[in-house]
Amino acid sequence: MTTTGLGSLPGENLREWLKVVLEAVDIPFLPELPARPYGDMVSRAVAVLGDLAADLQPAGWRLTGGSDPRASLDQRRARSLLAEDLDVLEELADGYTGPLKVQLTGPWTLAATVELPRGDKLLADYGARRDLADALAHGLNDHVAEVRRRVPGVDLIVQLDEPALPAVLAGAVPTASGWSKHRSVDGPGAVELLNRVVEAASPARTVVHCCAARPPIEVFTKAGAGGVAVDVSLLTEAAWEQIALAVEAGTTLYAGVVPTTGPVPRPEQAAELLVRRWRELGLDPERLKQVVLTPACGLAGATSAVDAKSRLDVLRSTAEEVAEKADE
Repeated sequence: MTTTGLGSLPGENLREWLKVVLEAVDIPFLPELPARPYGDMVSRAVAVLGDLAADLQPAGWRLTGGSDPRASLDQRRARSLLAEDLDVLEELADGYTGPLKVQLTGPWTLAATVELPRGDKLLADYGARRDLADALAHGLNDHVAEVRRRVPGVDLIVQLDEPALPAVLAGAVPTASGWSKHRSVDGPGAVELLNRVVEAASPARTVVHCCAARPPIEVFTKAGAGGVAVDVSLLTEAAWEQIALAVEAGTTLYAGVVPTTGPVPRPEQAAELLVRRWRELGLDPERLKQVVLTPACGLAGATSAVDAKSRLDVLRSTAEEVAEKADE
């Protein structure tokens, strides 16, 4: 069994965190440190948008209406921070071979977060959200190539974060006025836009992350994602059934088993729910050994760096516990 983190971590010292993740988990990842200016997940996605310009308003990122990236000082700062992070990754991962994961906000969460020049979310404009997905796909393709150039020989994994997609599908994203909601998006429409970005990550493997009670697993798999990352403690019965179908079809489950707050569980506690539900669903025990264990979600909200590291550290002993249970 393998372990990894989901991206975000507390504090502002990327160099120290990279040293940690290169040792603490089986799939190291490029950390996101949202405590830094322009270090949050949306800013990182805006940084790779090569064909769209945006600037940072009090309410968040907004397109400027131009195609020249030089029009946005904020966007240039976000790009500069990402380039600095890649410099550190290149230095500390020199000679590293093996899996490496990078994270990026997915197109639907970005459309539900970033505003149009006139002020409403991109989600409201069919053409604008397609343009956003295309720009994100193009930028992701360049980003993947850059990571591979800096750290040759890695088996790259791209994680697309889609926490807002359940709300998008349900028509639950508020309009700018707050008096109404944006129209819901149907499943095929959600698949089509997400697929554009998933395909752009090739030849890297992709995993879509969504910490919700009913993550749209079918949308993720139909869009071509090879893995799905979820918080197992939140899943409804219907969601578990979708997970089972996906696993049986060959999708890799990234199971969030270690909570992000509260006491750090013992390995047997962290493993219990996943193992129990696996058995109740009648899934192949050998497939359980192929699950990737993660924290329940990002760890940026951990009380300290020590707390966050302890949650990463417990993953490996939890993986051993799950592997033992799979053999029983």
